[in-house]
Amino acid sequence: MSKKKKIRVELRKNRTRPPRKRGWTRDFSEHGFDEKDTVGQERVRAKGDVSRRRTIVSEETGSQSDKMPAIDSSRCLPGRVLSVHGLQCTVATEDGRQVRCTVRRVLRTLATDGRSIVATGDKVWILPTLNDEGVIERVEPRHGLLTRASRGREHVIVANVDQVVFVISLREPELKRHLVDRLLASAEQGAVAPVLCFNKADLVDTADYQSLVGLYSQLGIPTLFTSAITGLGIGRLREQLQGRETVFSGQSGVGKSSLLNAVQPELGLRVREVSDVNQKGKHTTTTAELIKLDMGDMGDMSGWVVDTPGLRQFQLWDIIPEEVEGYFPEFRPYVHLCLYPDCTHTHEDRCAVKHAVELKYLSATRYASYLGLFQGSTE
Repeated sequence: MSKKKKIRVELRKNRTRPPRKRGWTRDFSEHGFDEKDTVGQERVRAKGDVSRRRTIVSEETGSQSDKMPAIDSSRCLPGRVLSVHGLQCTVATEDGRQVRCTVRRVLRTLATDGRSIVATGDKVWILPTLNDEGVIERVEPRHGLLTRASRGREHVIVANVDQVVFVISLREPELKRHLVDRLLASAEQGAVAPVLCFNKADLVDTADYQSLVGLYSQLGIPTLFTSAITGLGIGRLREQLQGRETVFSGQSGVGKSSLLNAVQPELGLRVREVSDVNQKGKHTTTTAELIKLDMGDMGDMSGWVVDTPGLRQFQLWDIIPEEVEGYFPEFRPYVHLCLYPDCTHTHEDRCAVKHAVELKYLSATRYASYLGLFQGSTE
């Protein structure tokens, strides 16, 4: 059993600097200020800036769970978050039940960079309450993350997955090469294995896209054409999902839910058509949801998938320019050949990466995506 220790944790501030008192000049002109009272009421800092802290008992594990409260395992149950709806979560317990849970207040108020302390896929401990409901008491350390930046905070789309299937539409909406590279960088950042699924292949001549598939296949990324209408590639996609925990991600309207319905028709996920006005998808899936696949006699190899809401914008979270080259593995053989050890591969002379692009050893479109990420472009 891990040791317990008491630690001080930062909480989110629920107030800002108090508004300036009105009419103070009138009080001074009429009555003046008592010098002794002024000294007695001085503060080191304004009341609204007082930091919020709390002492909690935590388990000494040497990981990020150090900031999580310790739990009584005799009263709490382990579970997995299936979906998050505002302040409510649906948690699956080990005995097969689905419990509607709230989040313990001290967890909600912990000072973190995340938009929410709980995300779909989290492994948690819940304290059962009345009416088959519960309270999430603790969130276990995460791995395999898919995240993005959202209004200055980290939005964890899903946690604890093995791979991410990026569904890219070849038509309606149109293919965006730079978005593909940005999504692949997010998978590298979250230590999740990527799969590229070029969907709606029935609307195009796939021969025109063979060079694109070849480019990403050479990087070791599984790549396949699919169509929920004709069934193209559904068998390969089903094999890719077996025995894994997978998140489906991509723009609105690219066909994520349609593909999952093709893989397992019993799911019955809602789908909608792309807007005729702007060729953008209409939000059908409103929240990330963890779903167990049942592929006949596959047994435990059936796997889990997460269907996520469509993305309108995608910006990587907490990325600095110096890290960007690490998200482009094909750059690695050339980086050490650059003249300067801190070469940014943007403007320097005798840059081996730029030279490789000129010789067409490296993809010019991938290099353009690198420049966009390096310069902080969100387009």
